Order: sequence, then structure tokens, then C-alpha cells
Amino acid sequence: MRWDNLRLTDVGEPDSATPLFARKAVTRTFDTPGFRGVTFYEIHARTIINRVPGASHVPFQWTINPYRGCTHACSYCFARNTHTYLDLDAGRDFDSKIVVKVNAPELVRRELAAPRWRGEHIAMGTNVDCYQRAEGRYGLMRGILAALRDAANPFSILTKGSLILRDLDLLTEAAEVTDVGTAVSAGFVGDDGDEDGAAALWRSVEPGTPSPGKRLEVCATLTEHGLPCSVLMAPILPYLTDSPKALDRAVRRIAAAGATGITPIVLHLRPGAREWFMSWLGREHPRLVPRYLELYGSGAYAPKSYQRRITDQVRELAERHGVGRSGPAAARKIRTRPQAPAVEAGEQLSLM
Repeated sequence: MRWDNLRLTDVGEPDSATPLFARKAVTRTFDTPGFRGVTFYEIHARTIINRVPGASHVPFQWTINPYRGCTHACSYCFARNTHTYLDLDAGRDFDSKIVVKVNAPELVRRELAAPRWRGEHIAMGTNVDCYQRAEGRYGLMRGILAALRDAANPFSILTKGSLILRDLDLLTEAAEVTDVGTAVSAGFVGDDGDEDGAAALWRSVEPGTPSPGKRLEVCATLTEHGLPCSVLMAPILPYLTDSPKALDRAVRRIAAAGATGITPIVLHLRPGAREWFMSWLGREHPRLVPRYLELYGSGAYAPKSYQRRITDQVRELAERHGVGRSGPAAARKIRTRPQAPAVEAGEQLSLM
């Protein structure tokens, strides 16, 4: 079965009240403000270092994902459809029914020590955020980072969460023995009198995340501690965050945070994410629905001409505002990774 590696190895009678992976799993709810309405499925995964299919067109081959589902609740999250393969829905269930691989740290250490492992780069945060709110309770990343440090195995982390700063000690220790890359995701930032509009959009479209400004503070702290941190400027939302003023404001703030690089990515809408995001758009910005149907009517990606225009604008702004000038010389450039073609809905292959 597609997600059979998420089952407990001690397979008993299935519980009809839990998803397909959850035989004898522990199901928990917590009556605290941060977790109210959220259900956690604590499972023992069979494997944790996963190979990325070659057709994915991403710059890494291996990933670690200690969680599935994400309380960040970003309406556009490309990973939403992966929840349907767990007999859960891509909408509210993705936001509120979180799979926790409680044995992840032990599995990472074991798999890194296996004779077949060749010490290749591992990317984290590429499906759902490994520093979402659940990490504050379960603390899986500390064990994972310690294992990677002890094995001197190169890795990178992409996050919207500020909790990564909890692990500065492990990140800096790992950076002394291997290559460590960090990046934060922030598609737009408000200031200069536009804070109210930007704040309203952030709370609406990314309700479970730290503010974009807080994420840039994370970037600044990481770079101050010698950990190069780039910014994934994603997603850029057509007609909402793509104006010249909005792009300039975001890039200027990213440069001020000391980011070593910037990668702009225009919103893409794969199955699952498409339906959930368009429902959000219809509620919050109904006048934009016809424009989005025009842009995304033929697929998951905006027209290449639109993507090129946004990328060119961000490149020019990055040069103007000096993105990377305060970081390592080798990072003083804008990375313009082209949009990857759409991939199979169940794959966990792209960046947030």
C-alpha cells in the first residue's frame, strides 16, 4: 500500500475511527489554546529517510519528514493532497489531523549508520514544516539534528516557523562538521503604513504561522550566528502580493534581514490545494476568482510569461537592495530556480 510504511509494525485489529495508517496508533487531543481542535496520531514509522523520485525536478534526492499535515493551515499548501492518501481530506483534516512519527530520531540515527547509506544531502521542511507548532510539544527535531551532527551528514532546512531558533546550538555544532543550509519562507512582508493590509492577508491565508516579519527576524538571527540563511519568497500571490510596491517592500526587508539569497516562486495550485485555495479566494476576494481562473485555467502553474516577469522584477530588486552583500561572497546572487512541472499528486517533492 502506498503509505504502508506509516503503519505500526505491531499490526492488530484496525480501528475504524482512525485513518488507514493508524492501527494501534495513539490518538491524542490537547485542550490548550494552541492545539484546540487538533488531533495527533502518534505512529511508529518503518522508514524516515525517503528518496525523492527522479522526475520531481528538485535539487535534492533525500528528505526527512517527521510530521504529516500542518497546523500552519496555509490555504495554498501544495502538500494538501498527500493527506487524501491517508483516508483524510485535503482541507480541514490537513490543518487539524497531524501524523507524528514519534520514533523519527531513532530511525534517523539507525538509517544514517546503515552500510548502504552514502552520506548524501538530506532536505527537511520540503513537504510540511518540521517546525510547525507540534514540534514544540514533541521535540523530534532535536534528536534528528543530533543524529545528523554525529554522522556529519549534510542537510538543509526550510521553515516558516520561529521554533528553529530553539535548536541554534545543534545547528551551529553541526555546521562545524558538515554543510548546513537554512531558509525561511516568506512570500510577502508589510511595512511603511501598509502593515494593516499585509497583516490581514497573512492572518487570512497563513493563519497558523508566525508573521512574515518574525520569519525575517529568524533569518537575521541565523545569519548572525554564522548559519547562511536564504529566503524562499513564496508563494507570490497574483493580484495580491505581486504589485511593484509589494515586491519592492518584501525584497528590501529580506535584504535588511541579511539573507544570503532569494528565490521567488509564484503560487502554484495542484489538486487539493487548488480547491481549498479557490474556496478561500471566493470568500475573501471574490472579485479575483475570474482572474485566477484565467491564470490557472489550463493547469497548476501560472503562464511562464507571468512567472518570468515576476522573477525578473525580483532579480532587479535584489540587486538594487543588495541581497546577500552582508553574507558570504559565494551567496551574493539571486537564485532563480525555474518552476518545476506538475508532479503526481501524492509526491512530497516541492518547496512550500
